[in-house]
Amino acid sequence: MKTLVWSPAFVRAVKRAVRHHPGLRARIENTLQQLAEDPFHPTLHSHKLKGELAGAWACTVDYENRILFEFVRDPKTGEEEILLLTMGSHEEVY
Repeated sequence: MKTLVWSPAFVRAVKRAVRHHPGLRARIENTLQQLAEDPFHPTLHSHKLKGELAGAWACTVDYENRILFEFVRDPKTGEEEILLLTMGSHEEVY
């Protein structure tokens, strides 16, 4: 299981999304749990991004919403972690 590191932008994006769509909270929590357990589980549809977002990855929360993340190393332990960058609709994050 990988550690999830929440960036300030991700925290703001999640708060905004849940405020507008309260039912989204459970789907986000389930997606984050699955991401921590297996970032490449088929239900997440994880894929590497290109262009300006090269180096980042995206996974799906539901049909409309995506989470952008990067794999990073913890400088203290050297363990690989997942840095959650942002979340939103396809148009918002790409």
